[in-house]
Amino acid sequence: MTVLDQPHLLLRWSHAATVLGAGVLAVAMALTVTSGTASADTVTANFSAGAHPEGMAITPDGTRAYIVNASNGVSTVSVIDTASNTVIKTITVGKYPSAVAVTPDGTRVYVANSSSDTVSVISTASNTVIKTITVGSQPAGVAITPNSSRVYVTNTTSDSVSVISTANNTVTTSVFSIDSPSGVAITPDGSRAYVTSSDGDSVSVIDTATNDVTKTITVGDDPFEVAITPDGLRAYVVNYYDSTVSVIDTVSNVVTQTVTVGTHPSGVAITPDGSRAYVTSSDGDSVSVIDTVSNVVTQTVTVGTYPRGVAITPDGSRVYVTEAGSTVSVITIEQKPALAGTPAAGIVGEAYSYAFAVIGKPAPILTVTSGALPGGLALTDAGVLSGTPTTAGSYTFTVTATNGGGNVALPVTVNIIKASTGSLGNFGS
Repeated sequence: MTVLDQPHLLLRWSHAATVLGAGVLAVAMALTVTSGTASADTVTANFSAGAHPEGMAITPDGTRAYIVNASNGVSTVSVIDTASNTVIKTITVGKYPSAVAVTPDGTRVYVANSSSDTVSVISTASNTVIKTITVGSQPAGVAITPNSSRVYVTNTTSDSVSVISTANNTVTTSVFSIDSPSGVAITPDGSRAYVTSSDGDSVSVIDTATNDVTKTITVGDDPFEVAITPDGLRAYVVNYYDSTVSVIDTVSNVVTQTVTVGTHPSGVAITPDGSRAYVTSSDGDSVSVIDTVSNVVTQTVTVGTYPRGVAITPDGSRVYVTEAGSTVSVITIEQKPALAGTPAAGIVGEAYSYAFAVIGKPAPILTVTSGALPGGLALTDAGVLSGTPTTAGSYTFTVTATNGGGNVALPVTVNIIKASTGSLGNFGS
């Protein structure tokens, strides 16, 4: 266990400011939107948000991102249009906002204000604060149940978790005796909340039906954030001082694997399909990409200085990473194509259509790279082979699916047969 002599959030941003220096911070705040071409999980855009962007959440429809900004004199939430990656609204909240979550129904945003001991409730329709809720001391993390009925807020210095009813936006109960709780995530079925204990080097499992701690799991040094896979079977916990990620089997509630990542990980998010975990390395200026099948780091993406928060769009196409200063990097998620299909035979003069099965991010483009298609047929970029065959025969060719992640080729044979002429026979009188 590593004991910090001041609250985690303020210490880590203080360190970021020291590393950057005033001159670099000024340059960072002057950055504007840029873009480029992706080639396997690379930064394709970055833009300016507020000063010291910290936590971040994206709406269920993927059109807006809410980013909390915490620095001296600035305590706001930036509302981002994800189509243009521009700030469309700035909302003043409590002092030093540290975390943010959007309700699954997309109607409200809950912001934990670490130095105000409050939670700000924002209406996404008006993008205004509609309620301020008093919670415990130094709220640090926030998560919402899948049915949008309750909000769980970790309170670091009061060693508690506040449970808020979204029906009336009041604290209905509190869970105590968790040493310096920080991050929190709720299982997809809403039955359990996993809370990191930064000074206890552990994760507490809360039964949301009773709001009792049912299990305490030992993890690495200074666990900070936690994310749960969409199937609810695993929890990924970033351990700040160990520079590791603990993988918890949520059925047995034991650590099954420990993954080494970049220096001082502080944020984690999992893709909607559950195939990858993205972990920010605050002192490595990078994001580690973990394959959740093998639990191996398959790629390290360089981003801006002192990356902290991370969120993934609902369609799984982009990763947003907040950085010290005022910048946010956008990573395009790329998945090498997979291609399959066995087209049926066609008949001369009859309409034909067959769609190959293809996946990949971004959507792959399909082309014929060798051989020739049957006369009268054509292949679309999306992989639909169609037309009206003109000549009988056996045609062998190669279809290749390509995107920024790579390419894959599929040998194909299509048989075209002559139309049956039939016979009317002889009719006697």
